[in-house]
Amino acid sequence: MSDGGTDEGREANDAAAADGFEPDPERVELLRSIADDVRGDTSESKQLANVLYRTSDLYDEREDTTPEEIVRNVKFILEVTERGGLDR
Repeated sequence: MSDGGTDEGREANDAAAADGFEPDPERVELLRSIADDVRGDTSESKQLANVLYRTSDLYDEREDTTPEEIVRNVKFILEVTERGGLDR
């Protein structure tokens, strides 16, 4: 959301900045690079990569997310994996 976007998006970005998660393209690139490096064939490595990638969204000005949303998303990822996938 580089042009400021909607009021809702601006509010999410303002809240993230207040929490110390100001846009940081270098941090986004680093976290996503690490995620790419650790992603492998095991479900654990895929989970870790997904968590890192999702965490990088906190610092991506184009993403509207909060730490709470990320925690919910990570919990969902772990629950789905525990159940054996989305098809079950």
